[in-house]
Amino acid sequence: MQLMQTITAAVLAAFAGYVAAWYFGALEGDFALLLFLATVVTGAYWLAERLYFLPRRRRAAQALEESAAQRSAELGRMGIEKVDTDVSEAKGRILMQPWWLDWTAGLFPVICGVFLLRSFLFEPFKIPSGSMIPTLLVGDLILVNKFTYGIRLPVLGTKVTEGNAPQRGDVMVFRYPPQPSMDYIKRVVGVPGDEVAYLNKKLTINGQEVHTSALPDFFEADAMRYFQQQQEQLGEHSHRIIINPDVPAFVQGASQFPFLDHCLYSVEGVVCKVPEGQYFMMGDNRDNSLDSRYWGFVPDANIVGKAFFVWMNFSDLKRIGPFN
Repeated sequence: MQLMQTITAAVLAAFAGYVAAWYFGALEGDFALLLFLATVVTGAYWLAERLYFLPRRRRAAQALEESAAQRSAELGRMGIEKVDTDVSEAKGRILMQPWWLDWTAGLFPVICGVFLLRSFLFEPFKIPSGSMIPTLLVGDLILVNKFTYGIRLPVLGTKVTEGNAPQRGDVMVFRYPPQPSMDYIKRVVGVPGDEVAYLNKKLTINGQEVHTSALPDFFEADAMRYFQQQQEQLGEHSHRIIINPDVPAFVQGASQFPFLDHCLYSVEGVVCKVPEGQYFMMGDNRDNSLDSRYWGFVPDANIVGKAFFVWMNFSDLKRIGPFN
């Protein structure tokens, strides 16, 4: 048992060290991998508890009871009847799960439940920036549907069910192509085969200008100013966007990215032909969004899921609910 305590302490210390190094920026963490490893490790302890350690403790408790009964019988034959043979407290201590199993096998059902829920059904995210204003605000806690676009194996990302293809207008979470360990959220603007043009702050898809209608100006609290607001109809999605007329139309600082030759940049903006298996993404805060105009297309393999619901915003509870 002393060996198991030492091994468990080392395993827990390794997990704690990984989290601390991630928190302080010493390494680039991967929560999906961490959760997977935690599920495997606690699952191994859970099986060991069910198949070996718990039966062993039960046998020890039964042996104690039998020994106490045998002693009581022997004393009875000797005419001694008033004997304290209550071993319930000692039996309870024997059956009690030790700390190193309590912190591993005892946590397995919870960790496994979170792992399955997060991997195959719904995953929570927090909006860290204002690139999706006014649809999503900084601090919104959202849910992402993990099965709409097809179920993928955790960590590996291999698709095991086909699901539905992303549609124009969907709000999608994906792994940021230049740094796949980071999750990004943007709106799907172009699907494979589309020609997407964003010229002079007007969005055109396959030669057809996307319909917009003017709305009252939007007050952005963090910037402490008003921006032009429009209602945009993209596919089946009607949503709001904001425009900053002080920002020029041309794309400043576009990087080298795969399929760069599918895009043509000018002082008016950019025109891109979306390759097969790729998607063109843009933020609803059109002049404050680092999106496909700057770093290129999102491959199908990078898709995480479809965002659909704000489940909490501690600064504004009225934000809770579905969004387009």
